[in-house]
Amino acid sequence: QVQLVESGGGSVQPGGSLRLSCEPSGSSVAFITMGWYRQAPGKQRELVANQIKNRYTNYADSVRGRFTISRDIANNTVYLQMNSLKPEDTAVYYCKAIDWGQTAYWGQGTQVTVSS
Repeated sequence: QVQLVESGGGSVQPGGSLRLSCEPSGSSVAFITMGWYRQAPGKQRELVANQIKNRYTNYADSVRGRFTISRDIANNTVYLQMNSLKPEDTAVYYCKAIDWGQTAYWGQGTQVTVSS
């Protein structure tokens, strides 16, 4: 069974940076889409950024210009570089991947906390 393993979360001050990584384990599979979602307490899970077909990139309006998504296609690894972090970015960040059979996979999440 494919598992997505996130890393890179932690606590930073406003204006700081973090880089999240998502690497699959288990059986190998090619993904058409990889991306990141986040969920804060009392909030619905929302899309942060994703890449489709290694060609199309989407960003939430709230992070555009501050976050950058990138992929290592050979290793099916996706990264999220987060700069100029704000307290409202505090959330659990989840990696999501979709294979060519339209099966979706989710990581267990990594906590990001931004506070003074």
